Amino acid sequence: MEHASANPNLASVLHQSVQAGRHLALTNRKQREQAIGSMATALRAAFHDILEANTLDLEASRELGISDLLLEWLKLTPERLQRYIDLLYRLSELSSVAGSTDLGSQVSDRHSYSQVKPLGTVAFIYEALPELGAIAAGMSLKTGNSIILRGGSEAQHTNLAIETALRIGLEQADFPQNAIQLIDSSPSLLYELLTHTQQVNLVIPYGSPSLIHQVTQQATVSILPAAIGNCYLYWGANGDFDLVRHAICDSHVGEPDAVNAIEKVLVHTDRGSTSLTMLWKSLKDKGFQLRGDREMVSNYGEYLQLAQDGEWSHPYLRKIVAFKSVKSVDEAITTIDNYSSGHADCIVTDSYLETQQFVAGINSACAYINASPRFYRHQRGSDRIWLGMSNYHGSQRGAIGLAALMATQQVTMG
Repeated sequence: MEHASANPNLASVLHQSVQAGRHLALTNRKQREQAIGSMATALRAAFHDILEANTLDLEASRELGISDLLLEWLKLTPERLQRYIDLLYRLSELSSVAGSTDLGSQVSDRHSYSQVKPLGTVAFIYEALPELGAIAAGMSLKTGNSIILRGGSEAQHTNLAIETALRIGLEQADFPQNAIQLIDSSPSLLYELLTHTQQVNLVIPYGSPSLIHQVTQQATVSILPAAIGNCYLYWGANGDFDLVRHAICDSHVGEPDAVNAIEKVLVHTDRGSTSLTMLWKSLKDKGFQLRGDREMVSNYGEYLQLAQDGEWSHPYLRKIVAFKSVKSVDEAITTIDNYSSGHADCIVTDSYLETQQFVAGINSACAYINASPRFYRHQRGSDRIWLGMSNYHGSQRGAIGLAALMATQQVTMG
């Protein structure tokens, strides 16, 4: 049952967001594109203010002993900030997903068709990674939705500086500033946000497993969780060594979050020791820590540390890779389905039959065959921009793009 907000400020934010969403739904594509471009221009004008705010957050976070991972996610370099400003400009140029599709259903004097329309209000819950708030806001505006941003306390100054710039951009484009609103990071406010089903139409949590778990457990609104890390690679008996090495190393390159990082490798028992030791030496030279199951460690203890049982189902979110031996592609599939994050897993093999078994068998949102699963928010030459990767078991599995922020409506005309 919908409850009244115990926090007057949140109640006001929700009301304003709903009203702004209704306004946005009536705007056209060109108006929204101009507004997103104006937001990008405002970010560029606030470039130095944002970097100064980020320096304050970094200094405070170091004093509080924030983990190295969050510090890496938090730190904005000029190059990184410019890349996301450019990405926002690119978003303003993309063709819109809005429109209608004729269902071709003619019943007597009635005609039915479907159309896509905005969800209404989207909430984006994220840790560090302050630039993602700008991309989420741009994607929401592109699809005609208002957005509520809830970043982590470690990035409060940076998030505020970015939100201020985005709202200035909206004002300059004559759009309602309340289409983008930032709330503070208090746990009680988060819980309330996650339970207002009448005002919030979708929540996208992005960050560590603990954040995803918290949102998943507390939310009564619809959620689209974005997973990071704990991707598996199955190395078949005849799989190419260079492809495996490339897939592992390339998947750990992020911006700065390595969304699809391969952290677990399942090795067919027929794989020779020479190629294994070559791979491990190469990975160690590139700064990776290596772990293995008991069988692997018993045979190659000089290369591997023992991976504990709980590690197989959790992401490291660091340059760590654990290896486990399996006897067949079927055993690999079972292991992946039991322990992988389920958003991006891959196979390296020369066997066509194995690839077909793998793709048909794994319950993952994305499967990669003899290719790196590296995640790109916007790959060169592509006309799509992604916010993250979802392992959600529903129609929006996989890469989270503009279509995830739209709803389908059926219209019947008499």
